[in-house]
Amino acid sequence: MPLGNYLSPLSRAHCNMLRAFKQHCQQIMAQLPSERMLALDVLRGLTITAMILVNNPGSWRYVYAPLQHAQWHGWTLTDLIFPFFIVIVGISIQLSLAKKTLLPKRQLLNQGLVRSAKLYILGLFLVLFYYNFRDPNYSYLEQKLQTLRIFGVLQRIAVVYFISLIIALYCATRGRIVAAASLTIIYLLAMYKLPYQSVYGREFVGLFEYGNSFAAWLDHTVLGAAHVHFSKATPFAFDPEGLWSSLPAIVSCISGLLIGQWLQTERNLVAKVRGLALFGVVAVWLAELWHFSLPINKNLWTPSFVLLSSGYCALALAACLWLCDIKRYRLWCAPFIVFGANAILFFIFAGVMARVLGMINVGGSSLHSWLFNSLYQPAFGNYNGSLAYALSFLVLSYCIMYQCYRRGYIFKV
Repeated sequence: MPLGNYLSPLSRAHCNMLRAFKQHCQQIMAQLPSERMLALDVLRGLTITAMILVNNPGSWRYVYAPLQHAQWHGWTLTDLIFPFFIVIVGISIQLSLAKKTLLPKRQLLNQGLVRSAKLYILGLFLVLFYYNFRDPNYSYLEQKLQTLRIFGVLQRIAVVYFISLIIALYCATRGRIVAAASLTIIYLLAMYKLPYQSVYGREFVGLFEYGNSFAAWLDHTVLGAAHVHFSKATPFAFDPEGLWSSLPAIVSCISGLLIGQWLQTERNLVAKVRGLALFGVVAVWLAELWHFSLPINKNLWTPSFVLLSSGYCALALAACLWLCDIKRYRLWCAPFIVFGANAILFFIFAGVMARVLGMINVGGSSLHSWLFNSLYQPAFGNYNGSLAYALSFLVLSYCIMYQCYRRGYIFKV
């Protein structure tokens, strides 16, 4: 049979799939107000999509380098995902407050406190939602409750959101800049100048090493080694979403407040894009220069990392504004609108689903491992199979999130 005749049915099937997907995207975009600024919604959707993609590989042994975090100092694209979300939280706070100017600040604070508490509880729920059915000796009390990780992604968002809300309510532009500078200085003074001791009496000061910094010492001392992510780190166990690193994380959110203010100015959209791009380029350039004396480090959330990630976030937002709201190239962003509209629900669903796949026993291994070893790895190989599994996870998630979006169900805390 000629090759063209063999390929033509397959080509027609591909064309039909693309045509159906295009129509699907057109239906989503047709429901949106034509005057709506889509850039922030799209960036939120892109960010949460990237977060779920990197969190759900087929095997952690086979992950492409850009989808991994930096070993310690330095950064990868994956390291930018969480700070992007933090900056977007700040932008959202600012844009939301503009619609609530008639509400008293006390009421807004009470609403913010309730929202933060819900986010924190949801974070603890994800930590506790697991049971190893494959191990008859598994003890939920000993291996979950007694080693409960106190901080995590949602917990950090909860803390950062509420403190940033206070700053947004009671500080104008100058006050916000002062707050960001003050938090940065306080963080650096402690990291560089405050001495701390190990259990053996050895004194340290000014270190930014894995398991050996003021931030690590504080997590180890206050939270305890059993309740942090890097529980085996020495001489001090610590958490990448720990106590002291929350200070510069708040600065990341304040940068979002300032970006939100910039978006609210009366300048035209082209000028706003240029301003964001200029800030982004300068911030990234300064961060890379600062890296020679203060390392860019996500786990410690160093101020140089704040500058770098906020700069890249501004550049990404500028790109989305240019594509979606100036050039009106919108069809491609429909799936990200769906994901971004229910970002918290998407994160919780993905966390629960990943844990369920890890709990179900299939032939002595988890369903997750069985799927990868039996289907994805033989079909695509190690690294491509691991990536294909993550992409399949996204497709499944999209089907669920789209049904929520189509029915108008938006999960809000």
